[in-house]
Amino acid sequence: MSSSARPVFDRSFSAFLFDMDGTIINSIPATERVWSNWARKHGLDVATFLPTMHGVRGIDTITRLGLPGVDPLAEAKEVEQAEMEDVEGIVPIAGAIQFLSALPAGRWGIVTSAPVALAHRRLAATGIPLPTVIVTADDVTRGKPAPDGYILGATRLGFDPADCLVFEDVPAGILAGEGAGAHVAVMTATHHHPIETSHPRLKSYEGFAPEVDTDGKLRLVRTDG
Repeated sequence: MSSSARPVFDRSFSAFLFDMDGTIINSIPATERVWSNWARKHGLDVATFLPTMHGVRGIDTITRLGLPGVDPLAEAKEVEQAEMEDVEGIVPIAGAIQFLSALPAGRWGIVTSAPVALAHRRLAATGIPLPTVIVTADDVTRGKPAPDGYILGATRLGFDPADCLVFEDVPAGILAGEGAGAHVAVMTATHHHPIETSHPRLKSYEGFAPEVDTDGKLRLVRTDG
């Protein structure tokens, strides 16, 4: 993992940008149910395949496999529909709703590899508040680990990505945040194994809060001492 970590607790930011799955919501069980069924249908080894699909667009995952006779766009649509129908067990990351609700409008956004319909479905299912800016897989031609989504999210909020803090949970997203020039914090709430990163790690949002300066800029502060 990149070693380009920069301080996040001793400075302010114009905005916070959040990945969705694994970062503000835990959708791992539902996601892995759907993708496991898809992988078995195509004769893939599920245990080997699953770690490769988190944090990137479905169409990119399928295209990368290069399966003969498989239309990545059609298959991605099929997977998306299955994910739309399965939101069982999807929950907010601990403390996420309180944390996000404390952020001022126009100072935060979501940048997800999920298609727009699925993003809204999962956010609604978990009660996560909606920001003014949501960048989805449908908004970019290059998904994570390309930085396009985070650059677009910062631009739509009216800020330089270098003055934003990105919250991510997987290598592809961390690379996207770094590539955009943003600062990065890594959410580890859904990790089964330690992630190799020099960026600050957060086990959840409990013990952390956003602090708003008089000029409207944001700080990430620890509240548990």
